[in-house]
Amino acid sequence: MSVRVFIADDNGILRSGLCALVNTQPDMEVVGEATNGPDAVVGVQSTEPDVVLMDLTMPHGGGLAAIVALKQIGSKARIVVLTVHDEIGYVRAAERAGAVGYVVKSAVDRELLTAIRAVAQGGTSIQSSMRSTPSDSDIRRGTGELTSRELEVMRRLAEGFTNGQIADELRVGVQSVETSRSSLMEKLGLASRSALVRFAIDCGVLAPGAHAV
Repeated sequence: MSVRVFIADDNGILRSGLCALVNTQPDMEVVGEATNGPDAVVGVQSTEPDVVLMDLTMPHGGGLAAIVALKQIGSKARIVVLTVHDEIGYVRAAERAGAVGYVVKSAVDRELLTAIRAVAQGGTSIQSSMRSTPSDSDIRRGTGELTSRELEVMRRLAEGFTNGQIADELRVGVQSVETSRSSLMEKLGLASRSALVRFAIDCGVLAPGAHAV
């Protein structure tokens, strides 16, 4: 029996390539596609695939929110995150949400196909170069001094959204997002996106089901 695969990614060219790759395998078939998180949830419910290839940064909530939603409704699909983000913080967030595989888009086709087969058989698949999880740093400054807007920007930055995408989501100007980003990074004493991701996960802002308020 073929492994039934559902692909969720907002990049049409990449999605077409993934469909072609999967459908050329004698033991796999693509049963559905989606371009955003909510549509992925609906599509997975209707097609009941064995494996879902889920991008993280998509419109309307992104892949992490979709993973959480699928787990909440009891979906048995095994989820492999396929993304451009190679920071360990994203791996940890995806695992906590319920994903069992994580592959960066720069990986060769063979690695992705291996991951699909592994999770379909009940295993897990995290690229070897991403298994080394850094020690948790002490969180010396909480989120209490951040404004509600800064918390919203922080969560979306940690999920991998660009300033422009965040501006569209929050219906504000890009300059407003940039100002909030600079302010929250200064308040928290963070110097990079990867540090922000770790902080967001550790303090619960990026935890599955958590929402900035």
